[in-house]
Parts: sequence; C-alpha cells; structure tokens
Amino acid sequence: MAGEPEDDCLFCKIVAGQVPATVVRETETTVAFRDINPQAPTHVLVIPKVHYANAAELAAAEPEVAAGILREARAVADEDKLESYRIVFNTGSGAGQTVWHAHAHVIGGRGLQWPPG
Repeated sequence: MAGEPEDDCLFCKIVAGQVPATVVRETETTVAFRDINPQAPTHVLVIPKVHYANAAELAAAEPEVAAGILREARAVADEDKLESYRIVFNTGSGAGQTVWHAHAHVIGGRGLQWPPG
C-alpha cells in the first residue's frame, strides 16, 4: 500500500530505528540525517517517514509531507549557517537515484557549480 514502510528499504529502516544514522532533525513527518558519503561539508538527507519511491510520487500523494521536506531542508541549512545551498531530488536511476524512497539532499558549505555533473 502506498506510503507504508517497505521491509527492504534502507530509509524505512532508518525511520524505524533499525539502521543507525546521524540524525540532525526530526519532525512528525520527516527525518534529516548526515549522508554517509558527503559531497560537501554539509550533505544532509531529508526523508519523509512515509514510503514513496520518489519525490514526484510523494508530491502527488501527500503534498503537505513534500512541503515539509522543503521546510526541513531550510532548517538544516539555517542550523549549519549556510548562506547558499542546493536542494536536490533525484528521480529515477538516470538522474542518480539509488535509494527508492523519496528524499532531498541538502548540500552546501562549498562552492557549487552549474550545471551539476
């Protein structure tokens, strides 16, 4: 059923506390934790506690939760005192998505070029 945790999902296991993560923020609907392979001094993932495969599915099914991810991304940036930062949602393997649970990357603390690689 859409939104329900999936047994084989790494991020669902983080939400459930079955896999450790360096959590920096948590709300009723989201968890934010440090990326284990950071691409910048700040690289935090913000995930919904509900399971949807990607940001597009989440936004269509639960727009308030999707908006909550953006609010938490800003809160992460504020806590890390970032003046500039990037919020990235990878959707699909061709865009670099490797975990099939919607999530935003909050990346900052160094210069970020455009277009990204």
